[in-house]
Amino acid sequence: MICGQKIVSAEEMQRIEKRAITAGHSPGKFMDKAAEGIALITKEFIEKLNLPKKILLLTGKGSNAGDAYTAGTLLRKKGFLVTAVSAFPLKECSPLCSERHSRFIKSGGKVVSLVDANTEGYGVILDGLVGTGFKGKASGCLAKAITWANNTDLPILAIDIPSGLNGTTGEVGSVAIDAVGTIYLGLPKIGFFLEKGWDMVGDLAGVDFGLPEGFIEEAKEEALFLDPTSLHLPPLQRSRHKYEAGYVLGVAGSSQMPGAAALATAGVLRSGAGIVRLFSMPGMPTDQLLAEVIHEEYDFKKIQEESKRAAAFFVGPGLGRTPKTDKLLKQLLPSLRLPTVIDADALYFLAKNPSTKLPKQSILTPHHGEMEKLLKKKPTLKSCQAYVEKHKATLVLKGASSLIFHPGKKPLVIAHGDPGMATAGSGDVLTGILAGLLAQKMKPNEAAALGVYLHARAGEIAGLNLTSYCMIASDILKYLPQAFVIVG
Repeated sequence: MICGQKIVSAEEMQRIEKRAITAGHSPGKFMDKAAEGIALITKEFIEKLNLPKKILLLTGKGSNAGDAYTAGTLLRKKGFLVTAVSAFPLKECSPLCSERHSRFIKSGGKVVSLVDANTEGYGVILDGLVGTGFKGKASGCLAKAITWANNTDLPILAIDIPSGLNGTTGEVGSVAIDAVGTIYLGLPKIGFFLEKGWDMVGDLAGVDFGLPEGFIEEAKEEALFLDPTSLHLPPLQRSRHKYEAGYVLGVAGSSQMPGAAALATAGVLRSGAGIVRLFSMPGMPTDQLLAEVIHEEYDFKKIQEESKRAAAFFVGPGLGRTPKTDKLLKQLLPSLRLPTVIDADALYFLAKNPSTKLPKQSILTPHHGEMEKLLKKKPTLKSCQAYVEKHKATLVLKGASSLIFHPGKKPLVIAHGDPGMATAGSGDVLTGILAGLLAQKMKPNEAAALGVYLHARAGEIAGLNLTSYCMIASDILKYLPQAFVIVG
């Protein structure tokens, strides 16, 4: 079973926290517990990067600032020099924030205004301007403080959420903190993974601030944050033969785009399947195909014959968008009886022919632009979930982060990957990996979770070794074995 932590809206997190306070739990104790985790993560960040042990707190006037002041007090006790840069007058601060401000000063901490702030010699900024209650556009003192912080050369760690980011929608109204890391409190917020959120949050680290488990269980989640430890590779049998390892059929590739078929078939084989047979459009060059790939031109009768002993199918990469392709797919898709990965030009066909019946146990792999064509509107969590419920299919919405939708289940967020994966052919590799896992008898939602995770981790390793600028899609295949080692 694929497991994950709840991801909630900003409003839902506020609701359950207020419920806990109404039930008698102390906001001050919550703040103390949160600050312990914030201080620890900040300390570890500075030590790992060997940064100066001098910290700037960027503070507002509410609980987020109170968390920052409290963490700053603890960090001073650990030997750090901590200075707070206050964006608002003290008289505007909440009672709890004012109290923690006073404690910070009594501990020897210094508070200066934004005008007097000096970043020289400091190692990191801890963003405590505004929390998940913020909506709309940052303006005035808040916008000035955010812009100032972003214009420094210092890394910024955000407390709970980068200031200026909407925790539910992921929208940035004007400006938001560009964090290298976000220390979220309690549960992650769905806005981290939508719109501009993933660009703003950096690396995520969670802190338990003492909210009783009963309130967390009560929380209504928008999605789940994948727990990688719940992933398992398909079992291996020592006596298996290549057909038992998984026989995959694919319809992909054309004279203009042979590389898409080459990457997809390589993904099939590198993900553990035993054999792949590719049917391409006529005239496709074969020099890019691995020697292990069986290749022939498209033959509907031969596909029907081979389907009797195959275990999975993939269709779409590099087929082209021509009347001939449309005719092929109109005949092929309704006839398929195997678990099938549908990608690229096959998705384009579905967008034009929405009444086409999908094979059972299908996995669709659109990026956001393709999903918008399928839906005829901008994709949202709700509209994507409605699509899979209607079509009884699994959906991988590719991006940063990637989201997996499956009938009757909450969306699953895969918060891994590297910017260098935004390169031609990356999706074709994923298509092959997913088909290879389906051929090894994995259920579509489990194959989707494992396949997207493996693909993303291989991309991360490629980015580390080759840089995000220099990696290409075939590098994901190169480092895929290391990703399998991580899971295995």
